[in-house]
Amino acid sequence: MNFTLDATQIGEIQSYLQSHKWIAPDEKVISAKIPGEGNMNYTLRIRTNFRTFILKQSRDYVEKYPSIPAPKERAIIEGKFYELIQAKESLKAFTPEINYMDEENSVIMLEDLGESNDFLQIYNKGEVIGLEDFREIMGFIGILHQNFKSTEGLSPLPNREMRKLNAEHIFNYPFMEENGFDLDTITPGLQALAMKYKLDSELKAKVEKLSKYYTEDGNTLLHGDYYPGSWLKTTEGVRVIDPEFCFYGPAEFDISVTLAHLTLAEQGEEIKNKLWELYPPTNNFSQKLAISLAGVEIMRRLIGLAQLPLTLDLDEKAVLLDMAYHMIRD
Repeated sequence: MNFTLDATQIGEIQSYLQSHKWIAPDEKVISAKIPGEGNMNYTLRIRTNFRTFILKQSRDYVEKYPSIPAPKERAIIEGKFYELIQAKESLKAFTPEINYMDEENSVIMLEDLGESNDFLQIYNKGEVIGLEDFREIMGFIGILHQNFKSTEGLSPLPNREMRKLNAEHIFNYPFMEENGFDLDTITPGLQALAMKYKLDSELKAKVEKLSKYYTEDGNTLLHGDYYPGSWLKTTEGVRVIDPEFCFYGPAEFDISVTLAHLTLAEQGEEIKNKLWELYPPTNNFSQKLAISLAGVEIMRRLIGLAQLPLTLDLDEKAVLLDMAYHMIRD
C-alpha cells in the first residue's frame, strides 16, 4: 500500500488507520491538523471522537526543503529510539509513547503530548531558559548517555544515511566557497563575512577532522539533534521529541549541540557553566572535543542552510563566528 499523509484527506486517513487496526471500528477521524512548523517530516495531530494522537510520516526528501533528498526510513528510526528507551522508566516519562509503526509507508503513531511549545523562543532577545526546565533538559540527556551503551562492535541504531545527510550540512556545506546559498538573503553582508572562514584551509582541515568523530560509530546512544526545537514545554514538564538523527556515537556530540545553541541564544555564561554542573560525564568524556564540536555547530547555524529564528545583526553574528572559530582552532 502506498499511502501519503495529507491533512485535507480525512477519509483516506480514516481508511488507512482502520485498515491497520490503529483505531477502533467505531472510532471516527474528526480533524487532522499540522501541530506546528516542522523541518524534516510531515506531522499531523489527529482528533477522533475518542481521543487525539500524532501521526508522523517521513518522505524521501526534507519536508521544509523538498529539493533536499533524505532517508525515507527516518520516522521508523525515531520510533525505534522510543521503543528502545522505554526500558528506562525515567526516560519513558520524557518522551511520547510510540503506539504503532508502519515501516512500508514510514508512518508512526505517537502519544499526543497536548498543547505545548518548544524552546525556540529563547533565540529572542531577552528570553532566558528557566533553571528548572534546564535541569530537566540536562537530566534527560545524562540518563540517556549513562544507561544506553552499545556492545563493542555492535550498533543497534547505526542510522548511517541520516548521519551522512547531517554530516554534509554540518561539516561540509557551510564551508564550501560556492554552495548556491546566498547568505546576504539572511543578513546583508553575511556572505562576505563568511568567506573569511570558507577560505581558511587550516580551519576546514580541523572541521574535517572533527567530522570523523561524528561519522564513526561510538558506544553511547545519542539523541542526535539536542537543541531547543527538540525540547517541549508541556503542562507536565519538559518533554523531548524528534530523535530521528539518533545513533550510537560520542557523547560529546549531543552536549556540543546544546552548548552551541545556548551560545547562539545568548543565554549567558551562568547557564553554560550550569551545563557542565548538570551533565555527569564519564571518565573518557572530552570537554575540549565538545567545545570544538560546538564551534562547528555555531558556524553551520550561522553560515549554513539550517538557519535559526535568530534576532542577531551582522556585527553580533561576526562576534559569534569569531568565537566559534577559536572554539574549533584553540
